[in-house]
Amino acid sequence: MDTANIIEIYTEMTPNPESVKFITNKHILPNFQLDFRTKELASGSAMAKALFEIPFVNGVFIANNFVTITKKPEYDWFEITPELKEEVKKFLASGAKPVDDALLPKDLLANENQPSTPTDIEGKIKDLLEKYVKPAIQMDGGHIEFRSFEDGVVKLSLQGSCSGCPSSTLTLKSGIEGLLKRMVPEVETVEAIAE
Repeated sequence: MDTANIIEIYTEMTPNPESVKFITNKHILPNFQLDFRTKELASGSAMAKALFEIPFVNGVFIANNFVTITKKPEYDWFEITPELKEEVKKFLASGAKPVDDALLPKDLLANENQPSTPTDIEGKIKDLLEKYVKPAIQMDGGHIEFRSFEDGVVKLSLQGSCSGCPSSTLTLKSGIEGLLKRMVPEVETVEAIAE
């Protein structure tokens, strides 16, 4: 039996009770992630469109080897998880591209190879987010993206399971803000921005 083509999927709960992370042994979107918060925004993603056809899906976040699905609050995970697993498996088995190339940045690899300058405040913030924050947040089925640093205020975008998560404010203020203020004295506060 050829085990290389077997698609395995397991689930992990996230801190957001409305989101579950569906992890697979296949790469879905290497080195990038996309957050589709509504069915209308999913037009460039065959995978997100397929998942939004299921009536209880309220959000889709696609990353390296997982999809975080946010459900509508009136549904229970134990009732809908098997159907969602099957839909993710069916999509991956089809061999279809999860997202259109137009949604992927052309300079993705070029930017990854440019180290930030240690004297650059934004560079220090981005490095800390990459090394310490993103891995932990991705383990919970989410993603965090640096948006700006101005007048002591760091603005971040929370995506995937982090979007709408009851504990995201605590994570943002106690965890991320605390780390950045200790490591980068110029940081005074951290805020989440809606996108």
